[in-house]
Amino acid sequence: MAKSLSFTCTACGALHSKWSGRCDACGEWNTIVEEAPLAAGPAGKSLGAKRGRGMALGDLATIEAPPPRTESGLVELDRVLGGGLVPASAVLVGGDPGIGKSTLLLQAAAAFANAGLKSVYVSGEEASAQIRMRARRLGLGDAAVKLATETSLRDILTTLEAEKPDLVIIDSIQTMWADTVDSAPGSVSQVRAAAHELTAFAKKNGISVILVGHVTKEGQIAGPRVIEHMVDTVLYFEGERGHQFRILRAVKNRFGPADEIGVFEMTGAGLAEVGNPSALFLSDRETPQPGTVVFAGIEGSRPLLCEFQALVAPTPQSQPRRSTVGWDGARLAMILAVLEARCGIPFAGLDVYLNVAGGLRVREPAADLAVAMALLSAREDAALPAQTVVFGEISLSGGLRPATQTENRLKEASKLGFTAAIVPERSKTGTDGGLALRQFSDLAGLVGDMFGAG
Repeated sequence: MAKSLSFTCTACGALHSKWSGRCDACGEWNTIVEEAPLAAGPAGKSLGAKRGRGMALGDLATIEAPPPRTESGLVELDRVLGGGLVPASAVLVGGDPGIGKSTLLLQAAAAFANAGLKSVYVSGEEASAQIRMRARRLGLGDAAVKLATETSLRDILTTLEAEKPDLVIIDSIQTMWADTVDSAPGSVSQVRAAAHELTAFAKKNGISVILVGHVTKEGQIAGPRVIEHMVDTVLYFEGERGHQFRILRAVKNRFGPADEIGVFEMTGAGLAEVGNPSALFLSDRETPQPGTVVFAGIEGSRPLLCEFQALVAPTPQSQPRRSTVGWDGARLAMILAVLEARCGIPFAGLDVYLNVAGGLRVREPAADLAVAMALLSAREDAALPAQTVVFGEISLSGGLRPATQTENRLKEASKLGFTAAIVPERSKTGTDGGLALRQFSDLAGLVGDMFGAG
């Protein structure tokens, strides 16, 4: 019986019954390729009469000790992992090309080796000489890390079974190929099969596996999303090429909090940890200027202060431009609409540019108020009072809603020398750290008090 053909989108992993030029799921063009099925199963519609092996069943009342963790000594990395590396876990690390993934994981391999783990680094993209050169540049030439350059999954698993390491780093999963899958390396079927085999191997043998994944132009890990469901932890390594700061962010973690971040600084000797990221992101801040506002945010479990910068200028075009860096463009459009509808402040005929200083990406809605204040400050050419932080969520009705962990935000601001804060009413300030608080119930009242408008 001939095998039935399947067609898969290389951008999103969606399955199609026939080839077409455009994927209906993600809208990409020329990404659908023909692939043979992973395996030809039996023709019967059921599993048949052959009995399988019984499963070991437990109960919820059984008390087991939490899995032991191994700390690398890299505090920022251990924080993102939830307190250290868990045995028999699978971790997926994604990031833009050249952002520093290989550098970070080579440093991590050396750190875990110094902590007592038998570490193996497998590269499918670089030669051994290139990795050794990087290790010497990072000062890791004497680290007890086993090194291999291989892309055959069968050879890798055979070697790992003989070596029995504690930690394996695969750089990258897109270069691995399994000879049981009839498709090219990097295809959806190959990536899915390689990730499944490595994850199953890690669970069966109690080995921690870290997989490096490429990302698409949208910033998502390339290949089917099922890979992110297979692994225990998904980390994204973020940063702008023009900035030295790098953010390691956990978007999924079965062993710790998600949305936790670790901050690193790219130097000539590798990635250096940043113990106080708030001070670093505000280190180049000069005297308050129109359009600049300091936002007290929360990333994971840690408070983090950063600066929003806005520029509002007349446009010569018929359609004003809205440009954002480090902030959601749809949320910016919403705030502009609220300012016009609820406060009577139009931005028609004006170009709007918004930037988060330092290359940081802010996602929480508590930054709404800081964005609105930066836009109004730039439009009115009036700087906010010095040493003032702003945070709060804006509703479509123009009301201000309190943010979570208000007390931690205020403590971090006080620690860095700020003396005042603009927050929504009903915020649970607790011990405010000695800051002078200005609380408002709606955006119109705040605009009228600060800028005499609205």
